Amino acid sequence: MKLTWLGHSCFLLEQDGYRIITDLYTGVDGCPEPRVSVHEVYCSHQHADHNAVDHAELLPKTKSPFTVQEVAAFHDDQNGALRGTNTIRIFEANGVRAAHLGDLGHPLSPEQIAAIGPLDAVMVPVGGFYTIDAAGAKQVCDALHPRCIIPMHYRHGSYGYPVISGVEDFLALYPSYRRLDGPSLELDASAQGVLVPAYQP
Repeated sequence: MKLTWLGHSCFLLEQDGYRIITDLYTGVDGCPEPRVSVHEVYCSHQHADHNAVDHAELLPKTKSPFTVQEVAAFHDDQNGALRGTNTIRIFEANGVRAAHLGDLGHPLSPEQIAAIGPLDAVMVPVGGFYTIDAAGAKQVCDALHPRCIIPMHYRHGSYGYPVISGVEDFLALYPSYRRLDGPSLELDASAQGVLVPAYQP
């Protein structure tokens, strides 16, 4: 499975030519809005920085190599009272499982952890304010034990909301991490630890 980070919480997932996009955005400070051709579009919740589905051109239907599992969660730590619900999705193809946590706003319950199950990769928000912060993200990752961790939903230079933090606070919690040269990575055996794709608008 190939993942490509398109900024904010938006990822393109590809397997055997099949393309899925999740959390397309509009209105994120400094970030050009991605426009892509894909077979399927998903969004974790109905906020403009995650549900710009009209920016995707749908390709002709074909059989998908992906299975998609959903786990209900919240956008805040008050059972959705502040910002509503959030859907965690686990995308699986060719034996590889990658979870996109959306705008998760709270620690995971034992029931949610069990429902998510074993993971090769997790895409986790780390910027705080609207989501869990760096410490909360590490707590979630420690509970899920993925093979690799990909931070998202943080401010990077002039890109992203000013009220959210950069990725540095999250990276400081790990003894090592790897910044990638580009926005894409293959979830093969070499994809381990904390991996930081490069944002290339």
